[in-house]
Amino acid sequence: MTKIYAVTNQKGGVGKTTTCVNLAASLVATKRKVLLVDMDPQGHATLGSGLSKKDLQLSIYDVLMGDTGIAEARLKTDPGGYDILPANVDLAGAEVNLIDQPRRERKLAEALEVVKKDYDFILIDCPPSLNLLTINALTAARGVLVPVQCEYYALEGLTSLLETLERVAGSVNPGLEVTGILRTMYDPRNSLTRDVSTQLTDYFGQQVLGTVIPRNVRLAEAPSYGMPVISYDAKSKGSLAYLALAGEILRRSS
Repeated sequence: MTKIYAVTNQKGGVGKTTTCVNLAASLVATKRKVLLVDMDPQGHATLGSGLSKKDLQLSIYDVLMGDTGIAEARLKTDPGGYDILPANVDLAGAEVNLIDQPRRERKLAEALEVVKKDYDFILIDCPPSLNLLTINALTAARGVLVPVQCEYYALEGLTSLLETLERVAGSVNPGLEVTGILRTMYDPRNSLTRDVSTQLTDYFGQQVLGTVIPRNVRLAEAPSYGMPVISYDAKSKGSLAYLALAGEILRRSS
C-alpha cells in the first residue's frame, strides 16, 4: 500500500524541502519507488533535484488545473532516482484559480489516485503557510512529517500546527495523523538545542522521531549542485542521518 506523507510546518526555514529531497533519495537507496510532489511555488524541491524551473513544459500547476495528469507531468531525477512532480512560480496562481471550483481541496488527492499504485512512497513538500495548496497536500496525505528546528519558538509553532492538523482531520481527511516530528539543524553543543529537544520529547513523546538531522556543511551545499546529499557526499553526517531517517520511516510505516 502506498504511503503518502505531507512534509509541513507553517514556520519557514526548518528544513522541509531538505527533508523531502533527501528522504526521497534515501528511500530510493532502499529500493523503494518514490514520487516527490513540489507544492511550494518557490520550487526549491525542483531546484534541489537538479531541474530548471524555467524549462518546465508541465508542472503541478497544470495538474491542479486539470489540464494534464501526473503521469504526463512527472519527471525522473538524476542522480536522485525518484520521480518528481515539479513546481515553479505558476503555482502561486493556483489558489486564486481554484477558489471557486468544486472539491477544490481534493484536486491533488484525485490526481494522485491515478498514479499512486506506481509508488511505495509519495512525499509532498508543502509551502510554509496554511493555504489551499497546503490543504490539498493534507487532504491527499495519510501521514504528516513535521520538521522542527530546536529553537526558542519551536514549541509554540508546533502546537499551533498540530491544532491545524486536527481541524483538517476533523473536516476533510479523517485518516490524517502525525507520522513523526523531526528535529532538524541539530547542534548538540548548543544548550538551547538540547533543552528544546528534551521539551519536545517530554511533551510529544513517541511522536518525536528518534533520528535527528545535524547541522552539516555538506548537507547545506548539496542543493546548490542540484542533488541530494547522498549523491553529493554519501559519507557525510547529513547523508547518514537521512539514511537513518528512511530506515525509521520504513519501520513506522510497516
